[in-house]
Amino acid sequence: MSNTVSKNFLKDSYFIKDLNLCSVRLINNSKFPWIILIPNRKNITDITELNLKDQVLLMKEIVFCSKLMKKIFKTKKLNVEKIGNIVPQLHIHIIARSKKDSTWPLSVWVTKGKPYLKDSLKTVTSKLKKSF
Repeated sequence: MSNTVSKNFLKDSYFIKDLNLCSVRLINNSKFPWIILIPNRKNITDITELNLKDQVLLMKEIVFCSKLMKKIFKTKKLNVEKIGNIVPQLHIHIIARSKKDSTWPLSVWVTKGKPYLKDSLKTVTSKLKKSF
């Protein structure tokens, strides 16, 4: 059941790794360590549309990635969200937060993103790929 990743994600994120169910992508916003998980299933817009086995697998992958994000970015706080108002394709945001980040304690969406510079993008993607 192969899936095509939304053009929005291809434009605004970078591939990190394929897990058993999801593709992991880094969001191109250097203000926050931020990945998304995109289940490799066609025409799915909500978790309830996944079969039970995939729902369980999705939760396991969310927990796995959340633990890695905490470890890699040395944070105690994560925002884990499923919204899909702009891009309806099912995807889960996992965002490492800090009291020192630019919008704390507000949402990451209250400010305009800042794309990674080439060197910092290479550093972050390399760190994520090695950890996975």
